[in-house]
Amino acid sequence: QVQLVESGGGLVQPGGSLRLSCAASGIIFKIYDMGWYRQAPGKQRELVASISSGGSTNYADSVKGRFTISRDNAKNTAYLQMNSLKPEDTAVYYCNAHWFSQNYWGQGTQVTVSS
Repeated sequence: QVQLVESGGGLVQPGGSLRLSCAASGIIFKIYDMGWYRQAPGKQRELVASISSGGSTNYADSVKGRFTISRDNAKNTAYLQMNSLKPEDTAVYYCNAHWFSQNYWGQGTQVTVSS
């Protein structure tokens, strides 16, 4: 069975940092493109950052310069380093793995930025 398990979410103050992890199993991890999405209540899910199997990255304008996506193929894990967090970053963050017709999602992890 394919599993993507996110971890690292929680409550953090504005300006703080958090690192999310996505541990994958049941897939050939190194061939998949990986992405982090987020969804706030009443809003649509949006792509935050992505990293291809070749290592190229893309970021939403709202997080450029603050967030960094990375992957460790030896550990079958993708990461999202979040710095200078703002209240508007509050959302459930989801990990995604994509390869042609194959598309998988994690269960999500809550990130709350509040003082």
